[in-house]
Amino acid sequence: MQQTSLFSALDQRRAFRSICDSIGCENNTPAWPDRFGAAIRSFLAASHAEPIKTLSLFSGAGGLDIGFSDVGFDIVGAVEIEKKFCETLEWNTGEGKQFQHSRVRCMDIRDLTDGAFGAVDFMIGGPPCQAFSAAGRRANGVPGTTDARGVLFREYVRLLKELSPKGFLFENVCGLIGAQNGAAWREILQSFSALGYELFYRIVDAADYGVPQHRERLIIVGLKGGRFQFPRPTHGPDSLDQNPFYNAETALEGIVSAEPDESNRLGGRYAGLLEAIPPGLNYSFYTEEMGHPNPIFAWRSKFSDFLYKADPNVPVRTIKASGGAYTGPLHWENRFFNVEEYKRLQTFPDGYRISGSKQTAVKQIGNSVPPQLARMMAIAIRAQVFGDVFPFELPLLEDKEALSFRKRKRELTAVYRKKAAMAIKALKHEPGALPNSRTYFCSMNRTFCFQETSREDAAYKVEAVWEKTLTVSVAPANGEPAEDTTVVTVRPRDDRWSLGVEAVKLIVHAPVHPGFTVAWKAFERELTVNALKADLVQLNGYYQYPPKLQMSVSIPAAEPYAGVLGSVLSNRGVPEMKSSASLALDWGVPEEAVMDAAEYLKTLGYEIRNHATNPQIEEGMWLIPYAFPTLTPLSVQLGKKLR
Repeated sequence: MQQTSLFSALDQRRAFRSICDSIGCENNTPAWPDRFGAAIRSFLAASHAEPIKTLSLFSGAGGLDIGFSDVGFDIVGAVEIEKKFCETLEWNTGEGKQFQHSRVRCMDIRDLTDGAFGAVDFMIGGPPCQAFSAAGRRANGVPGTTDARGVLFREYVRLLKELSPKGFLFENVCGLIGAQNGAAWREILQSFSALGYELFYRIVDAADYGVPQHRERLIIVGLKGGRFQFPRPTHGPDSLDQNPFYNAETALEGIVSAEPDESNRLGGRYAGLLEAIPPGLNYSFYTEEMGHPNPIFAWRSKFSDFLYKADPNVPVRTIKASGGAYTGPLHWENRFFNVEEYKRLQTFPDGYRISGSKQTAVKQIGNSVPPQLARMMAIAIRAQVFGDVFPFELPLLEDKEALSFRKRKRELTAVYRKKAAMAIKALKHEPGALPNSRTYFCSMNRTFCFQETSREDAAYKVEAVWEKTLTVSVAPANGEPAEDTTVVTVRPRDDRWSLGVEAVKLIVHAPVHPGFTVAWKAFERELTVNALKADLVQLNGYYQYPPKLQMSVSIPAAEPYAGVLGSVLSNRGVPEMKSSASLALDWGVPEEAVMDAAEYLKTLGYEIRNHATNPQIEEGMWLIPYAFPTLTPLSVQLGKKLR
């Protein structure tokens, strides 16, 4: 019992609240990371600590640099290629500013020579991570080092070799480890090791170190000699004293913003959905799996930040550098955060100036390492590698000691379901009548932009009749209907959907190309204007899951690719990865005709992927995600050529 009490007392002295007390800084109060950084800087200045000459590469807006400079790593040079990012670094460099002695070089790192900044003791930076990111994985697989941005780490290695500092810190997205089945990760480790550096690495969550944001990052520390242990989390369940996470509401307290409230309001077709979403949830609130009575979206059909509303009582999810009109985190008051709030959520100092428009500023913030995470890593490095003594003992992790953030993340699904169930129970939902039938005129251009229009400007006339079966008929706006018609019948695979009809029938009284596509666009239009589904994909489900739709089709025999189209509509080879030989069998064409048939399907609006569109797909392999046309003017795949 005495040993346990003694151990607990020792832990309490090493806990983060005691660390803050030792340098005269509060913990978990509004903007406390700013004061923590200033307190560490003041202590090192008072103790005449030797500055550590440090070179920053791929500096971005300076997130890593802020944290390391507060801990006495003198940033002698910062290298960044983006002009606005460089402006930010320059604005914060000079006497009395964040970086006093830094020289900002706005240039391509491939043009940087080893003599540009002289000898350095340490190097920090993280090459562009988009090639290994979750967004990259979802959109294109993981291009990794086949992407031009994925090989910039070799420039980091080149400068390490030429400058030979005592050590370095390299950060990147955790997806780097799995890119190209681990090939990219092995190359990076081997490259660093070949220079004589012993490597220490972990995936960490920024929220565990006092950032009001969950943000998983891969950190590699390389040393010419010695050993390194990562700092123990200062916040959350893995901290010594179960120090609460720094929550978003506390972080934002006291902010005064010059941005008008109107500029931060959401607009567009999904803006009205945000208010009903409980804080902490996203678009999945409106899915069948969450129990919503009007499931507008399919399960996991969107990125997790789509319509994600932050919970004020916990850290927010990762801030993205670039997003769309509905990309979260969004404020719990149903708006976008302003720039000052983004800075607090990323632990940028309030007084740190960021250049450019709001969109540019958010890009810089979202691309950055949170300075508070950087500070904790810098303290651990300065104490262990350079032998400096602080007025506290920083608790460290054992090499094989596991952190619990991934386990906690998996457990959140149950929490979200409970929240969703409570919110849905409060909804007043009464099954409505079928939508009104209607007739209108439309046009569709070569990029599959579908628009309702006047008869004079129209190419097609559409009749949508809502009865026991929804019938969508398409015919020329002016002129005689085609003698041969194409008929597609769509039903739910398990006899369940939320449309209020038993089936959907698409009747095309026009040539298959492009009348077939117009019919599908008109069907999708009925889903959206009546707020039934966000688009066809939401009705079918995301392609990585079994399709919810089944179709039968009658196509005029004269259509040159009738068999191919019929095969795809029957879900043969959709959405499996298929070889050219396998597709040829499915489609009933010679193997050498597969490319021509695929190009034809793409002219109808089908998304087709192969090695030419997505280099990570093997030569001779194909992926058709959906059995119906899905291309729009905004589709990533629209402009990509199949050969």
